[in-house]
Amino acid sequence: MEKKNEIAIYDKIDKLSKKIGIEDEGNKTILEVELTDNPDIKSLSLKSGSWEAKEPWFVIDEKKKIHTLISLDTLTKMVENLKTMGQENFELKLEKTIWKHLPVDFGDVWVVAMDEIRHMAKNSQNAQAVKLDIEKLVANIKKKHPSLFVDLKGLYNNMTNPQDILQ
Repeated sequence: MEKKNEIAIYDKIDKLSKKIGIEDEGNKTILEVELTDNPDIKSLSLKSGSWEAKEPWFVIDEKKKIHTLISLDTLTKMVENLKTMGQENFELKLEKTIWKHLPVDFGDVWVVAMDEIRHMAKNSQNAQAVKLDIEKLVANIKKKHPSLFVDLKGLYNNMTNPQDILQ
């Protein structure tokens, strides 16, 4: 039974490795946490790979749960990349929402939206915790500054009488 569990754990590690782009079997470092006589001390033993292999390292704890081990530099880069992706995602959503409301000048609406967001963050106790409904934000800008957007209703009303267009 123990051998089956070990194979299952290694299969999970193999699948996870492939998902994150580690294809080469010899490129994976797998460590196992081992109990010692002292309950406050545990040891790590190298099960496969090497101590010099690239990250992440996989660690199997005493409960057979799989963990990954990465350096602080790698973690910092991951967090920075996630922040950048979050910012880019936010900007794309804002851009899409602005275009959906038919701006006369996209840049003007963008500046007003960013000013509104800065104002909301400034007035919030925790700027990181500002919850923002982008659709509602742009709709409010459209109400406050209708001249920044194409008025389709007005355009349509003007088009209902062709004589008005010719004059």
